[in-house]
Amino acid sequence: MNAAPTAAPGAAPDADTLSLVWAALDSLSDPEIPVITLREMGILRDVRAAADGLEVVITPTYSGCPAMGQIEDDVREVLRRLRVPGRVVTQLAPAWTTDWMTDAAKDKLRAYGIAPPQGRCAGDAASQQDATNVLRFVRGAAAATPAVPCPHCGSSHTVESSHFGSTACKALYKCLDCQEPFDYFKPY
Repeated sequence: MNAAPTAAPGAAPDADTLSLVWAALDSLSDPEIPVITLREMGILRDVRAAADGLEVVITPTYSGCPAMGQIEDDVREVLRRLRVPGRVVTQLAPAWTTDWMTDAAKDKLRAYGIAPPQGRCAGDAASQQDATNVLRFVRGAAAATPAVPCPHCGSSHTVESSHFGSTACKALYKCLDCQEPFDYFKPY
């Protein structure tokens, strides 16, 4: 492999450097779900040129996500290894939503034993990361969660055991057919 380009101090990186950084960042996985990349999860939002290098923009899946420190360290290590000056920017608005997860991420969750979120939270595919997305909250039966299929056997004969699973963004479910417990990534 050729040596990574090094941007001159104070110079904005060129398109080739941006592409190289995107490619390297694409290999970073979520520390809590190692089968999914940060980009597939929608956590890795942007890589953009700044006056003094690059800004890599990330958004946490929820406030207080314990993986964010590791994610920032992993991104900084990619920049250091490529010898590209830059920094990590945490962007909180718009807030992350499970709508930003790719279909590949949902398939990988299922294969890993975690039920992916059911349905969409807001907007359509074209506006997934648009700041104008608005989450709509509804009351009563309209807000009921559809049956969550078991990622192990596919049965929809499942029940929620606990609204909080291994992390705050997941609920704990149990399949009444195969009797296996599993996490369900809550849509929000």
